[in-house]
Amino acid sequence: MRENLTEKAKRVLEIIEIFKKVYKDADCTLDYMSPLQLLIATQLAAQCTDARVNMVTPTLFKRYPTVYDFAGADPDELSSLIHSTGFYRNKTKNIIACCKKLISDFGGEVPKTMDELLSLPGVGRKTANLVLGDCFGIPGIVVDTHAGRLARRMGFTKNTDPYKVELDLVKIVPPEEQSSFCHCLVFHGREFCDARKPLCASCPISKICPKIL
Repeated sequence: MRENLTEKAKRVLEIIEIFKKVYKDADCTLDYMSPLQLLIATQLAAQCTDARVNMVTPTLFKRYPTVYDFAGADPDELSSLIHSTGFYRNKTKNIIACCKKLISDFGGEVPKTMDELLSLPGVGRKTANLVLGDCFGIPGIVVDTHAGRLARRMGFTKNTDPYKVELDLVKIVPPEEQSSFCHCLVFHGREFCDARKPLCASCPISKICPKIL
């Protein structure tokens, strides 16, 4: 029988309580010290692992410590520093343009609204929600590959489009739990719910997960 929204909301709360015990230290897996650094790191993480990005950003942020440094960066030099994250030409173009717009439109500060963040080159809803939630405490659902896959397996959505998955999860995940829940999904995806070989037998939420594989 198909679950209604109330049933899904109840089940997601059960999963959240289990996650809180299993993933007590679940947090953003990108290293950053400011909203600007998280904004840049998240753009670099597109089609790249967080681990790889974390290897690149210490040198990158030392070379470009401010938004003005990024805005005035030499494209060839910036590209050489982020080359290993892939798609480096496009990322270089977007990072420089993004920082120029931060200066021209927002006084060099990272804005705190979805619409303003989405106006920045290279910034989509995933990046915007991550920055809003982790830097400013504003609720948001971050839909990466882990969140999308797990949300479908857990029966919370049938959608594959990230925005539609976000809308489905927003309906059932309490605002105050949204950011931490998405971080837990990343940890759970890596620990148990692998794309090819999920470890359902040892999964801590196996008894309440419909396992839609």
